Amino acid sequence: MTINEFVRTLNQWGTDRVPFFFLIDFELQKPQAYRLDEIGSHEILYFFNGFSNGNDNPVKADKGILLKNKYPVDFSTYEQRFDKVIQHLRYGDSFLTNFTIKTKIELHLCLRDLFFTSKSKYKLWYKDQFLVFSPETFVQIHDQKIYSFPMKGTIDAHTANAREVILNDPKEMAEHITIVDLIRNDLSQVASDVNVMRFRFIEKIKTNQATLLQVSSEVVGNLTADYNERLGDILIALLPAGSVSGAPKPKTLEIIREAEGEERGYYTGVFGYFDGTNLDSGVMIRFIEKSGNDYVYRSGGGITTQSLAQAEYEEAIQKIYVPVN
Repeated sequence: MTINEFVRTLNQWGTDRVPFFFLIDFELQKPQAYRLDEIGSHEILYFFNGFSNGNDNPVKADKGILLKNKYPVDFSTYEQRFDKVIQHLRYGDSFLTNFTIKTKIELHLCLRDLFFTSKSKYKLWYKDQFLVFSPETFVQIHDQKIYSFPMKGTIDAHTANAREVILNDPKEMAEHITIVDLIRNDLSQVASDVNVMRFRFIEKIKTNQATLLQVSSEVVGNLTADYNERLGDILIALLPAGSVSGAPKPKTLEIIREAEGEERGYYTGVFGYFDGTNLDSGVMIRFIEKSGNDYVYRSGGGITTQSLAQAEYEEAIQKIYVPVN
């Protein structure tokens, strides 16, 4: 399916109020769309804030060892790539660049079993190619309004005064402000009266290793009454997601490709569903993909001129986890 076909399909299904599921990669090259009644759980399992096509099928496992081992790139390799990003930031090519890495991991369970064992706002098991358990909303549409919840800032909840530390960190504040401003501008392309309703609130995530605090904001805009006829156009206008790219988007996307050296594919793309009236979608972060007989976990974070390589490296590794009950 091409981008144009994707847009036309979603616009038509939205006009006809046909419930559908979609996913689209970071580079906008491999969009997929399915009517909900076409999806078999043997190929695709999804979960959106309680809406799912998977039966409640918990898998018994020691949640402390779901992820056995991880083998991140060495720090010197990370630092070389990080320095490329920093150089562009210092030149003024970007204000914020989301930089990610791949880490080989070993699992105790297969991807499908991990779908049922993990707990997250958004989950997707796709044809045994990859698994997503994302805490981050891309956009939600209901009551003729569009909502986005940009997420930037992560800290171990057991850090002394963790809440105060993350909220008062100048680097984290600058990064979050940049992303909120980017999302507000993005939503203004498709909606009117766009406002930040909540700024930097804390959410808690329990993982197989620790409990994390993550910082989010809420941005809301008003849609026209015929929004359902433009669902494809609305989604494409907002992609790729600002929180996993950066600002300004066009040049920052070039920097990401240079520093990472390969396409991301579905990692940091988005997936979602439309029920005939409302739409919900998540950013495809917290992502495990199959690579031959191996598993790879992809993670990263936002880089600014205030970022330190060692701290960003450690944060990328800290984000390699399985969220659990």
